[in-house]
Amino acid sequence: MVEDEELLLAVLNSAPVIDGRPTDALRGEGATEWVRTTLGGRGTEAECERLRLVRDELHSLIRGTTSDTAALTTTLRRARLRPEVSSAGVAWELETPPDERLPVCVVLAWSRVTTELAGRLRACANEECNLYLVDHSRPGTARWCSMAACGNRMKARAHARRRRTG
Repeated sequence: MVEDEELLLAVLNSAPVIDGRPTDALRGEGATEWVRTTLGGRGTEAECERLRLVRDELHSLIRGTTSDTAALTTTLRRARLRPEVSSAGVAWELETPPDERLPVCVVLAWSRVTTELAGRLRACANEECNLYLVDHSRPGTARWCSMAACGNRMKARAHARRRRTG
């Protein structure tokens, strides 16, 4: 499951806001290299486009701004799991066109994380941030992508607001 979480978060967090400016690791010159080195993909334009569609739809689903799953359904349409039997048991082999393999894996990772860690995948509570987290805290109350970055910033803002008004 750790690999699923890492892949899912890498794709979800591939469009961070840096110094107030939105960025996108899946778009532009460095996209091919980023997909190859970070995600282990092929880095083709088709693969990057499918990853962007999956990421953007997952952003909307996680933030609750849509319930539309058309891009996810389309992504899975040509994917098949084929059983491989050995003396160790049954393993499932993913069959899909090469440029669709990584986007399919992201959708499967999202499904597994949301099923096994229900309610723990969420957007950072800092509205200026575009990052996501999987909350592993015991009470399930983590709110920020990072306590050092967004958590600290948000707590400092709340403290300053209280001081001004009280």
